[in-house]
Amino acid sequence: MTSELSLYFHIPFCRRKCSYCSFISYAGREGQVVDYVEALIIELRLTRRPGAVVRTIYFGGGTPSLLSAGDVGRILDAVRQYYHVDSRVEITLEANPGTVDEDYLRRLRQVGVNRLSLGVQSLDDGELIFLGRLHTAVDAKRTVEKARAAGFTNLSLDFIYGLPSRCLTDWDSMLDGIIALGADHLSLYGLTLEPGTKLGEAAARGELPAVDPDRAASEYELASARLSAAGYQNYEISNWSKVGFESRHNLVYWRRGEYRGLGVAAHSLIDERRIANTDSLDGYVGALASGNLPPHEIEIIGQAGALSESVILGLRLADGISLDDIGRQYKIDLDSRYAAVIGELSGFGLVEVSGGRLQLTPRGRLLGNEVFIRFLPDE
Repeated sequence: MTSELSLYFHIPFCRRKCSYCSFISYAGREGQVVDYVEALIIELRLTRRPGAVVRTIYFGGGTPSLLSAGDVGRILDAVRQYYHVDSRVEITLEANPGTVDEDYLRRLRQVGVNRLSLGVQSLDDGELIFLGRLHTAVDAKRTVEKARAAGFTNLSLDFIYGLPSRCLTDWDSMLDGIIALGADHLSLYGLTLEPGTKLGEAAARGELPAVDPDRAASEYELASARLSAAGYQNYEISNWSKVGFESRHNLVYWRRGEYRGLGVAAHSLIDERRIANTDSLDGYVGALASGNLPPHEIEIIGQAGALSESVILGLRLADGISLDDIGRQYKIDLDSRYAAVIGELSGFGLVEVSGGRLQLTPRGRLLGNEVFIRFLPDE
């Protein structure tokens, strides 16, 4: 039986760890890239699923653009060797502005990458320094130009809102610049001060103020209004796109499709099993060099957990979830199952039911976690 599958490759190398980053990444270990790429290809072979059709491929990190275009090409050749790849496959690679030139980007296009995601984060040089980024605002703008010149017609840019030093007027002006860049897709994430990050540790020591949720909410609302007026649709809580440029790969996650994560700390969802690879770079490479799968953990997801995930992830999308479709999928009456919860959240103005679909309201998007927690399975 043919099944659809998405592939995620985690590339954990970076030149310098950003001050807000809590992802598994390693600075100063680029000398292991060759062995790591070989390990990814071996893992791909050991975990292949005969008959599966690959619809999307995503290189995330870390900084995937630290791989050579040749390395990316080798991985994609291996994918084509072990899987049937859809002729309309979406292949995304994350890159940091200022670390790629037009020649590199052209070579990425030649090996098959057709979607580029640039981690811009801000168009203010002071904020970029605060965030620990290596590029400037000018670098970011030039990289967008280089990407277009290299032939990328599907370009996504990431930005961060809610920075402690920023006022709403500054953000409004920055939105002018963001819109002017003409990206096809935008991801906007609120700053979080995670434990173990430089900014998180500074906040814990009292050297940095906590994120102001009201100011962050104001920035989010302003961005929603400005981007909507500029022709972007807010199809998911943190993501905006021009029509037809939604991230097909991320939609797999939000719709709870199956995906295989390869690499250090990568996660998979296969046959209602969540698989998490080791976060040890040496452990990962060493195991695969010996022909073995890397150390990993497996969680079996029961029906209650799967239902909860379907509701929570689906509610992140602008069109929400179909009560009838999910009810049929899990053989339950969703209206009855969550009647009290939906009634309470509706009373708070956080969700609404329209045309048989349960959706977040604009207020619910700001307070999503308050909604999602109500749909967690009972212990």
